[in-house]
Amino acid sequence: MNYRHIYHAGNFADVLKHAVLALVIEHLKLKEAPFRVIDTHAGTGLYDLASEEAQKTGEWWDGIGSILPAMRPPEIESILAPYLKIVCDENDGGERIVRYPGSPLVARRLMRPGDRLIVNEAHPEDAARLAHLFAKDRQTKVLALDGWTALKAVLPPKERRGLVLIDPPFEEPGEFQRLLEGLVTAYRRFATGTVLLWYPIKDVRAATAFLRDAAALGIPKLLAAELFVETPRADAGLTATGLLILNPPFTLDTKLSILLPYLASKLAREKSATSRLEWLAGERVTSS
Repeated sequence: MNYRHIYHAGNFADVLKHAVLALVIEHLKLKEAPFRVIDTHAGTGLYDLASEEAQKTGEWWDGIGSILPAMRPPEIESILAPYLKIVCDENDGGERIVRYPGSPLVARRLMRPGDRLIVNEAHPEDAARLAHLFAKDRQTKVLALDGWTALKAVLPPKERRGLVLIDPPFEEPGEFQRLLEGLVTAYRRFATGTVLLWYPIKDVRAATAFLRDAAALGIPKLLAAELFVETPRADAGLTATGLLILNPPFTLDTKLSILLPYLASKLAREKSATSRLEWLAGERVTSS
């Protein structure tokens, strides 16, 4: 994948990723103790959907552009509420979508005064924009390192509570292996933290092998959530996405069992659209 996120901001993969990010942070807030959010491949933090890059692909139309205006069942409304409120707040209530908040901004909008955020972006231009976005924010630290280097540098957080989002660009071969290594690093240095690892599903066999290898690591409490808006094909763009979640909050699998089928139905590009939810280790195996 030739990946700069402005081309893909707000697409179906972002909807799943950012909805889950918001749910995990809301769970962390149930306890008074402060926490830290770490975003290793953060992008710019905020995206102009009217830009030439976003308009070139138009991917957001089939993502947040389909979800935000829709009438939603009450249980779906409750699950998506933290995430969608942030999107609406960036767009004057959501009447017209022109700006999309990336993961750093989703996290920051949900944090309390005592919580902390570390965001890292290696791409020089994007890193500069990220630094500008948080220039006067004392609760946020911006780094411009290689994402895998940053992961090792910032763990464990001194709060010993929090969330790590690993969202690599998948621009080079071997990214699934680096993702596995990142999972091991995060678990060894921050075994009690929740870790979200995003991955694209363009080659089903490669994604399946990644999950098999992750399960074989012997790390407890691994939950995989996948969304297919159409059948993945080698000659197609991104049509499926996944999140591997270490230490998911105890309510997350139940919420995802409700949310994933809804997203598959609402964002479907063909009848084969579906979703999958599976415990790889530590809990019962479920699917949808």
